[in-house]
Amino acid sequence: MVAFVASTIRGTENHPTRYGVRSHTTPGIVFDVLNGIGTIAFAYAGHSVVLEIQATIPSTPENPSKKPMWKGVVLAYIIVIICYLSVAVSGFWAFGDLVEDDVLISLEKPPWLIAVANVMVFFHVLGSYQVLLLLIFIHLSGVIIA
Repeated sequence: MVAFVASTIRGTENHPTRYGVRSHTTPGIVFDVLNGIGTIAFAYAGHSVVLEIQATIPSTPENPSKKPMWKGVVLAYIIVIICYLSVAVSGFWAFGDLVEDDVLISLEKPPWLIAVANVMVFFHVLGSYQVLLLLIFIHLSGVIIA
């Protein structure tokens, strides 16, 4: 939200912006494409947790756990797409091809807002990895006990 709102506000300011390809050499374009694919893959990295969650949902032949899981996964992917596209579009609109890989770096000011956003990202990543590690530990404990 911070990157989206700040980029949108910055985009309304009158400043020179070029819209085009960032790299002009073939290796640079290939690197940018691979970097984009890596970012997309990172955005959908929750697939390892999905199986752990589905294993905890009661499942019967009449009411398989596949149905609610499928709905949940589709909804989660739609939310991720909305979050990433809103930041990508507002960042490109505000900065053009000069946008950095991390939109917060392109914003530059106010520094306190960028610091707050980075701290929020830190706590988000710290918390999500804790959940993943807890699920793995629970799964391994079940295997060892059984």
